Amino acid sequence: MTVDFEWYAGIDWASEQHRVCLLDGGSRRAGEREFAHSGDGLAELCAWLIAMSGCEPQKIAVAIETPHGPVVEMLIDHGFAVHSINPKQLDRFRDRFTVAGAKDDSRDAQVLGHSLKTDGHAFRRLVVDDPMIIELREWSRLGDDLKQERNRLANRLRQQLWRYYPQMLELGGDDIAADWLLALWDEAPTPAKAAEISTQVIAPLLKVHRIRRFEAADVLRILRQTPLTVAPGTIAAASAHIRILAERLRLVNRQVKETNRKLDRLCRKLGQATRAARRGDPALLAGGRKDQPRRAARRGQRASQAQRLSRPQADVRGCSGDPAQRQGVFGDQAAGLQCPAGESRLSLGAGCQSV
Repeated sequence: MTVDFEWYAGIDWASEQHRVCLLDGGSRRAGEREFAHSGDGLAELCAWLIAMSGCEPQKIAVAIETPHGPVVEMLIDHGFAVHSINPKQLDRFRDRFTVAGAKDDSRDAQVLGHSLKTDGHAFRRLVVDDPMIIELREWSRLGDDLKQERNRLANRLRQQLWRYYPQMLELGGDDIAADWLLALWDEAPTPAKAAEISTQVIAPLLKVHRIRRFEAADVLRILRQTPLTVAPGTIAAASAHIRILAERLRLVNRQVKETNRKLDRLCRKLGQATRAARRGDPALLAGGRKDQPRRAARRGQRASQAQRLSRPQADVRGCSGDPAQRQGVFGDQAAGLQCPAGESRLSLGAGCQSV
């Protein structure tokens, strides 16, 4: 990509203050300022770039390290041509100006602007994603965070059970943090308690959580295995720890389920929007008329009304016992229930993508 703009700006962004350096077409420094990370500060940044350059935002190229965030979104919303670069690449461009390794916000802002003018091919132009993509990406990241938190809590739970109650680990298998195991631990938190309860307590629990791989008698048999001999106070201490972990795990389990449901709804909604956009794309509509029947079958669309009327109409009466006749009568309709092929894949990378 060849970058050719009238003005170039480099932004060394930070959490509180952003250093901005503006360069003219000859790479001469026209101005430099710091702006606060706030609504007023970012609005002032945009106004300052326009006032100092005296031209439209479309003629000002802005370089920044991060490919997403409020600074990028504010600049794009105002019409600036925003470009990002990998920090490691920027570090190589910095060697043109100095070999010192000390951090210098002013120099970094100048290097960004100058490198965008001389080596625009190393940058990528940014655009704001569709709102649905942004929401989907955020929910996906949230789901990953919740799963990591669940794994950490499950490992702590496994360690505490290992101290005094390994029988429970035998029931848990790979997922010791399942809701039904937490409920079972509430009913039998110690081997002594497991020796007192009956199958009438366990059976409803298994039924509520739809656990079919264990019978109530099997669960009690495993829990009543010979317990470990531990030091006095170990069971009380480990049980207190597990009680806190169980409360946190129930919350995380519920949030994981809610996140998965939200992701499913967003994916279905995005898929519907994508298919609707494809159907209305003139380029797709104008392509290969001869290829229409094959593409229609691939997408799972029903045949046209004219094609269906031209087929011989079979009598469905009395064919319920003949699989071949059922296939001949309903085979074409069943083809319309196939899943569409060639679904587009979603990118869950940065908040803005290159064009």
